[in-house]
Amino acid sequence: MWMIGPLGFTTPLLLLGLIALPVLWLLLRAVPPAPVRRRFPGVALLLGLKDADHETDKTPWWLLLLRMAAIAAAIIAFAGPVLNPQQRDAGTGPLLLVMDGGWADARDWPRRIDRAQALIAEAGREGRPVALIRLTDAPVATSFQAANALGQRLGGITPQPWAPRAGDWAGALPDGDFSSFWLSDGLDHPGRADLLAALESRGPVTVFESPRPVLALRPARFEDGVVKLSAARHPATEAQEVEISARGLDPAGIERELARLPVTFAAGEPEGEVSLSLPPELRNRISRFELPGIRSAGAVSLTDDSLKRRRIALISGSGGSAEGLQLLSPLHYLRQALEPVAELVDGGLSDVVLASPEVIVLADVARLSPDEGEAVWNWVDKGGLLLRFAGPRLAASDVSRATEDALMPVRLREGGRTVGGAMSWGEPKTLAPFAEGSPFFGLPVPEDVSVSAQVLAQPDPELSARTIATLADGTPLVTRKSVGQGQVVLFHVTANAEWSSLPLSGLFMQMLERLAVSTRPAAPDAADLAGQVWVPQAVLDGFGALGDAGDHPGVEGADLAAALSLAGPGPALPPGLYAGDDRRIALNVIRAETPLTPAVWPDRIMREGLEVVAEQSLKGGLLSLAAGLLMLDVLAALAIAGRLSGGLGRAAVVLLALMLLPGLPQAQEPAAPPESPPEQTETGLPDDLRAIEATTAVRLAYVLTGDAQVDRISEAGLRGLGDRLFERTTIEPEAPIAVDLETDELAFFPFLYWPVTADQPAPSGAAYARLNTYLRTGGMILFDTRDGDISAGASTPEARRLQVLAAPLDIPPLEVLPEDHVLTRTFYLLQDFPGRHVSRAIWVEAAPPDAERADGMPFRNLNDGVTPVVIGGNDWASAWATDDVGVPMFPVGRGYAGERQREIANRFGINLVMHVLTGNYKSDQVHVPALLERLGN
Repeated sequence: MWMIGPLGFTTPLLLLGLIALPVLWLLLRAVPPAPVRRRFPGVALLLGLKDADHETDKTPWWLLLLRMAAIAAAIIAFAGPVLNPQQRDAGTGPLLLVMDGGWADARDWPRRIDRAQALIAEAGREGRPVALIRLTDAPVATSFQAANALGQRLGGITPQPWAPRAGDWAGALPDGDFSSFWLSDGLDHPGRADLLAALESRGPVTVFESPRPVLALRPARFEDGVVKLSAARHPATEAQEVEISARGLDPAGIERELARLPVTFAAGEPEGEVSLSLPPELRNRISRFELPGIRSAGAVSLTDDSLKRRRIALISGSGGSAEGLQLLSPLHYLRQALEPVAELVDGGLSDVVLASPEVIVLADVARLSPDEGEAVWNWVDKGGLLLRFAGPRLAASDVSRATEDALMPVRLREGGRTVGGAMSWGEPKTLAPFAEGSPFFGLPVPEDVSVSAQVLAQPDPELSARTIATLADGTPLVTRKSVGQGQVVLFHVTANAEWSSLPLSGLFMQMLERLAVSTRPAAPDAADLAGQVWVPQAVLDGFGALGDAGDHPGVEGADLAAALSLAGPGPALPPGLYAGDDRRIALNVIRAETPLTPAVWPDRIMREGLEVVAEQSLKGGLLSLAAGLLMLDVLAALAIAGRLSGGLGRAAVVLLALMLLPGLPQAQEPAAPPESPPEQTETGLPDDLRAIEATTAVRLAYVLTGDAQVDRISEAGLRGLGDRLFERTTIEPEAPIAVDLETDELAFFPFLYWPVTADQPAPSGAAYARLNTYLRTGGMILFDTRDGDISAGASTPEARRLQVLAAPLDIPPLEVLPEDHVLTRTFYLLQDFPGRHVSRAIWVEAAPPDAERADGMPFRNLNDGVTPVVIGGNDWASAWATDDVGVPMFPVGRGYAGERQREIANRFGINLVMHVLTGNYKSDQVHVPALLERLGN
């Protein structure tokens, strides 16, 4: 193909015909037009006559120019002109597609798949075999195959939530020579140069890079009482501002956005930082930070225990020490260790219990009053950690002697034990290595830590199971027992250095961390994680969605430490939350030291962007232009010859117009629709009239999908449901209204029916903002994928499209509709919810974790809110739909069973609308027995 700027020619030699145009000009100028013939009865009559119209002996210049333009257009058309042609190297050898396939590719993954599919389709037309490798996968033997076979499975490939390992593939390429297309994420990864050299040794390499910037979020850190957040970008160009969203659970256990703040990148700066100051109660609820609107695992930063600051109450039995004797205070070392990393609560024991701290520390506190003991026991039973330290008071008391105290893990011997003195039992004792079942397992034991005194535990049968640390001679040093959901831990030594050197060592702080008493703002090192198996609780996918860990196995602490420091996540260690015995660790895709280094390609490598301008052939348009010019030439010639007068001329003009008319739509760009006046909506009604129409009566609404057939069924379905409501309830809805999410106000409608189509366009950001406001203020959306399948499983195109459409919505956690949900009894008692399809998998807002079944009632006492979304795929609108005379439009099932199915579908619709308009009023029936009893008294 021969190129002239953006214009290419498939047969450029035909353009040589343009050289003949000057010769044609001379020939046409030399040959005069045919003379006009006039016949007269006699020559005598011609004498003295003069013609009113004079004929020239040469063709007019404008007619010559018209004819030359027609011929030139024809020549250029047959030369095969193409606008924005794609430069492709013709090849017959194999084609290898190389995809980075990591988190940085997720930002524009659909366009990357489209680009790969276009390359595979082109290779298929050329008969070239194709192979695909994804650098985030482990190297495996790869063979070339037919293009159509690879294209069928390309749609199922998704990005992985870790960086590619390019170097691993350098020695695992297919055999033979081939050309390569590398879909790069634009970042430099280890081993990229080695892989590029290996690919170039097999054939030419072309690199594709996206023009979209890469944005990443680093892990949050706690410094100087505030949360520090840092974002990175590539490339670092002009000044830019992005937002960071902090998300976590609200008091009802529903995930919400807790805070949002902007972070600014200065011009040319690759990093931006911002500080977030929140109350401890709110900060402890944060589960992750994210960059809204960016679907990438690199734009999500999970939080773990390192960000949370526990509230810890310190209670001493001695009441403090005099000035100058602070080192002897039972709480001095604890306060110094915990103050930088925890929220310390001061006050009396009864007062601090009311503050609901996570940990209460009792340093040499022997006896509690009955009220204090009951309050502390109830607090521990609900999940608190009571950490006790021994001391002279506890050793001299009779607490937990004959019988085990409820707030002590073991029974104690009288008097305690002293070692290392003149009247002692021996030399000071060192610590034994921590056993495998201990939460301290894996911590190194310093040789200089020794114990000179302690309280001894009675050798009861359960002592061995409750001992989590011992001295070298086997004497229990730390014991623990569970009380309800909480636990009681006893250090058999003092919290100061009076009985041991343990509080002076770093081991003391590590033991507190293992007990989840203290947290550290810095990332844990290998020593902190060693000796434990860390089980993944939740993992991130390549798009940044947090899901269940499934059957991912546990990992060793050393491997997790390596992933946190240098190696990063991978197939064996995906990013997510990992839980140990008493601690959670977040493994993020982007770490504090992860660089966003741009990939630098040699000048010999051809680079292309993902944004490809579509080719446009100009041959048809030029041929149409040539034909039109020739028609004009005919008219001009007739006009010059004086033959356009009368009916023949009018017929020629009409014929020419009819010939040119069909070509006009192809020759012109489609006209843009006229803009509506500012005061009118898409429906043609002024805003005020539409508001009046929507609010003067109850109106059901449906979302316009752009598919005329689906929208017609939605309207007919809501019309039929409205008729059933009018017949059977006190609700008298008017005709349903279509809603355009981009322009219409949603607050007028309590209920929206949203049918999902496979190619439905996603709303704009402003529309999503209105939708989230609508959901938060009591509105409900019924998502109907109309596929009869489990919508959350993404097993159909409609279900997969639903996941894309619903991703930006603020939807609470969902669950399959339970049997005691209010939708099963709002108006009718139902257990099935069919439409044209029959599926029980209907998803609604999950019930609160503390929802309990009331005495004497068959259902739980749920909250009074309305589920903001209902998701299913039973095609309810088709089951509800009726025509203008009330006759069902679509068959449902067969015979009586089908009509019964339609009736149940109508009942479900009635229950749904009643639920929207009245809330969970049926759940309030749990109070009826109490009200009747009160009225009877």
